[in-house]
Amino acid sequence: MKRVFRAASLLQVAHARNILTAAGIESELRNQYLAGALGDLPMLETWPQLWVEDALESAALRALEEAGRAPSGAPWTCGQCGEQLEPQFTTCWRCGAAFQSA
Repeated sequence: MKRVFRAASLLQVAHARNILTAAGIESELRNQYLAGALGDLPMLETWPQLWVEDALESAALRALEEAGRAPSGAPWTCGQCGEQLEPQFTTCWRCGAAFQSA
């Protein structure tokens, strides 16, 4: 097993686990309840961690890296209401219309 992610916040680790699950990569969450040992154990060792099988390490790291990248593309204008939207949005927040490429 290889550790592919750790963070001080369980919320961040849960999000990373969701990314891996969406990519079809099984992971194991460790240290979920270890925060109470902080002070007796080194700080980083008490943080929640994600572990994967050795063979899945590179795929897991790649999936986490891709999820962390800023979306590419240009801002777009909603064809229904004219709202200006950033490229990461695929649906207009104002009217709910889906993005349609030109």
